Amino acid sequence: MLEKFQSYLKERLAITDEQAKEATSCLKSKTIKKGAVLLSPGDLRSDNYFINEGLLRYFSIDEKGKEHIIQFAPENWMISDRNSSVFNEASVFYIDAIENTEALIVPSHFFVDIQKLLPHILELNILMLHNSIRFMQKRINMLLSATAEERYLDFIKLYPNLTLRVPQWMIASYLGITPESLSRVRKDLAKKHFK
Repeated sequence: MLEKFQSYLKERLAITDEQAKEATSCLKSKTIKKGAVLLSPGDLRSDNYFINEGLLRYFSIDEKGKEHIIQFAPENWMISDRNSSVFNEASVFYIDAIENTEALIVPSHFFVDIQKLLPHILELNILMLHNSIRFMQKRINMLLSATAEERYLDFIKLYPNLTLRVPQWMIASYLGITPESLSRVRKDLAKKHFK
């Protein structure tokens, strides 16, 4: 279970196999059943989850009961609620399992703790934060200004193997459109590319 996260760290930092093993030796894995809820509004949870196998999602539910999916986390992605993990505030989001999932629990203090072992690990944390900000900025811009087709094509580019793993209504929720609109987008794309 640790091997994928060790590879993840080695790809992003100039560290040896031995350093990666030492840095991750304190981490624990978790088996999460499909449908299990890891985070609910009001919770204070500081854990990050690195997905070894499976799929999690990060979402909210509005006052009308409509779900708004913010992020999917497939293999080799990390997911957490920054409100809780960084600011120690109660979450307003949910994290749940779309599939049976094997995840590594990465405590919020992980990157601070291993700085003693690997002083340049802070660079990874900063890079991950900037990447997260970049992702959210692009996502907001897409929701505000892109067509449904452009959003769907961006979704496929970002999550190339999720279209067969995630129900259509979840993809529509992520895109900010109705499932019927997503059906039309997919039909129109099929007509364009398979004439």
